[in-house]
Amino acid sequence: MLDKLREGFQNAVNRLVGSATVDEKEIKEFVRDIQRTLLSGDVDVATVKSLSEKIEKRALEEKPPPGLPRKDHIVKILYEEFVKILGEGGKLDLPTNRPNVILVVGIQGSGKTTTIGKLGRLLAKRGYRVGVIAGDTFRPGAITQLKTICSDINVPVFSIDNEKNSVKVVKAGAHYFREQNANVIIVDTAGRHKEEKGLLDEMKQISDAVSPDFTFLVLDGTIGKAAFGQAAAFHRAVPVGGIIMTKLDGAAKGGGALAATAATGARIFFIGTGERVDDLETFNPTRFVGRLLGMGDLQSLLERARDLENAADEKQIKRMMSGKLTMNDFLAQIEQVKKFGSLKKILEAVPGFSQANVSTENIEEIEGKMQYWRAMIQAMTPPEREDPELLNSQRIKRIARGTGVPERDVKDLLTRYRQAKSVMKASKGRQFRTMMKQMNRQQ
Repeated sequence: MLDKLREGFQNAVNRLVGSATVDEKEIKEFVRDIQRTLLSGDVDVATVKSLSEKIEKRALEEKPPPGLPRKDHIVKILYEEFVKILGEGGKLDLPTNRPNVILVVGIQGSGKTTTIGKLGRLLAKRGYRVGVIAGDTFRPGAITQLKTICSDINVPVFSIDNEKNSVKVVKAGAHYFREQNANVIIVDTAGRHKEEKGLLDEMKQISDAVSPDFTFLVLDGTIGKAAFGQAAAFHRAVPVGGIIMTKLDGAAKGGGALAATAATGARIFFIGTGERVDDLETFNPTRFVGRLLGMGDLQSLLERARDLENAADEKQIKRMMSGKLTMNDFLAQIEQVKKFGSLKKILEAVPGFSQANVSTENIEEIEGKMQYWRAMIQAMTPPEREDPELLNSQRIKRIARGTGVPERDVKDLLTRYRQAKSVMKASKGRQFRTMMKQMNRQQ
């Protein structure tokens, strides 16, 4: 997610860490690198100016704590200031003893309908009885799309055939789900542009009709600075209680959207990180910035693992991250990749991986070969799985013959295994170990 921003920040950090000395000239060059990265990410000039001035002032004036190198302290300053811009993440704690109405608004094309399905799935997994009202009577196909998404996650949808009055539909739907003892009622609305006064008025009428407990604004992570105007217009029509950012799996301009959203005063509650129904994450600014700066987010990875049915146990993941990787561990992770969404998402959360020399093309190639790797690993003996270094030319020939693949494919598996083991071992912290300890004390 936010690949260009992440690449820019990491390049700036790597140049700073690799410099022989850290003087005023180096600090100013570091700040200029950060400015260029933010501007390329479509962050507004005022935010860039304010952020860079704070970073430069603190970097020049502050004395690092004992034991923390000045380079690491400057990166820590960047981390802290970026977290401040994003503000605190929102927490959605809803009572279970009464119906909670959640109104979802956003412009057409923002991913609002898909996000409603993801939100319904997340809340249903938390034990809520969820119902969805198809209040978008404006866009052709909106109701069908919503029903298709929700049928896959066993969440009921209320709609009225051929009824164009969305206020009437929403009122009836709210009454229906209250009778069904739902304790979360999610209301979809027609996608609006900030200039479409009639639709904005309709949205206000819907809000007045059901008195929502919470209103979420869905914002497209690719629209950059335009997010500010969109958020402001919606907030004037109905009080926005929280933000859900979508399309952050590949948004080059997501930094502008995040900064502009924070400027409205509404907190970000969730971020969409992919197309799967489970690709909705609770927004945590400290973790988000950690991933953005290449420091990883192991805790997020472990939490996601616990949420998955039949996910690998935490001890195994921790052992893998420590560099003690057996071929059995490697096989277990291969079998979990589809449940996590993709190999890229797993490795993205590992500290040190973002600095590793592994391209997106390489990752896609690896994913394509995984089905063959599984058969190769299963053809190994238990001692070979525990210690793949036992695999000499005769053993490799035996495995290749037994699985019907060329010997070079078995050798390629061993190469990939060693690369993964090396990356996991390196992730223990070389450059940022001391700094991360300092940050953990503050969180």
